[in-house]
Amino acid sequence: HSEMPDYTFGIEICEDLWAAAPPSERLCRGGATIIVNPSASNEVIGKAEYRTSLISSTSARLLCGYIYTSSGSGESTQDLVYSGHCLICENGTTLAESAPFLEKELTVTEIDLKKLAGERHKNTSFEPLTLLKTVAFEQKKITTEITRNIAKSPFVPTDSADINNRAEAILRIQSYGLKKRLAHTRSKTAVIGISGGLDSTLALLVAVRAMKLLDRPLSDIFAVTMPCFGTTTRTRSNSEKLCRLLGVTFKEVNITNAVNQHFSDIGQSPDCLDVTYENSQARERTQVLMDIANKSGGMVIGTGDLSELALGWATYNGDHMSMYGVNSSVPKTLVRYIIRHEAENADSELKEVLFDILDTPVSPELLPADEKGEISQKTEDLVGPYELHDFFLYHILRNGESPK
Repeated sequence: HSEMPDYTFGIEICEDLWAAAPPSERLCRGGATIIVNPSASNEVIGKAEYRTSLISSTSARLLCGYIYTSSGSGESTQDLVYSGHCLICENGTTLAESAPFLEKELTVTEIDLKKLAGERHKNTSFEPLTLLKTVAFEQKKITTEITRNIAKSPFVPTDSADINNRAEAILRIQSYGLKKRLAHTRSKTAVIGISGGLDSTLALLVAVRAMKLLDRPLSDIFAVTMPCFGTTTRTRSNSEKLCRLLGVTFKEVNITNAVNQHFSDIGQSPDCLDVTYENSQARERTQVLMDIANKSGGMVIGTGDLSELALGWATYNGDHMSMYGVNSSVPKTLVRYIIRHEAENADSELKEVLFDILDTPVSPELLPADEKGEISQKTEDLVGPYELHDFFLYHILRNGESPK
């Protein structure tokens, strides 16, 4: 299209789709983002399922949209039966499909051309061709009514079984990565700052799996809680219970006196609840963890997740520092589901603790608790809902969308 260069399509006909070297390969490398295929494909048992698989995989391999329409049942003969099977696929996903023999109306959906262009831009194995001739065409632009489903939480599968499979796969990736790092560096311990929150809980669960893979005692994990001005009884209690139930080494280092001494050294009033007040605690905690790691010949396991890294929601030279960050590719909305997966497979006592951690508001706990002793500083009150952040993050990182 003369005004929309990403709207470029090529045509292959019928059995071109089944060829060993289909024309769509050259057409897509030549710039086509959409392949259309008018086909006279007759029906035999199992062919519809194979056809769907073939078109879906072709759209994935060529990073394109694929629009396929077969001859309708009215064109059947005494020898061949046609079903009117129609498919629209995009990068391996079937967006719309008319079931064979049930063609009662048009098969309609939308293909995201910007998404496809973004995929091709970052895919190093997609090699363009410049030999093909392209022909410009005009087409009236209209406002498109979106009919395809757009997931509210794109990082999280909608099916419960898929969620559990995804959670288990992520835990395996995290734990095997940490296992290799611990073995390669000959670390004697894994040191984790445990707060009773989601991220540090996930990091601890991953560390436990890694130690089991290494066939090492769980006591080699040093889980350190560092209470200060904003620590609540709930999170402190959950931290201690979690470590006891998992069988790791639990350490408590109260940093209140150290932070107050630092306030005195730099002339900071302890009544001034500003960014210095907050970050001094985070940096003191990191210093404690690093020094314990040095003392025990270990490494500090970072707990920050992908959403926090994207937002910059960490203290510079504080909790953004670690020797190996196991959660750095896991978005916050998915962290919750992974812990829920572990909780549902845990014994009753551990399950109770994990579910209470899931119900605890997300907070850095750097400001004093309220008059009831409850958490006063809630992250999402300050930065907004993580459901929104992760929605934007997915489309920017995965699909190459601009902020606009």
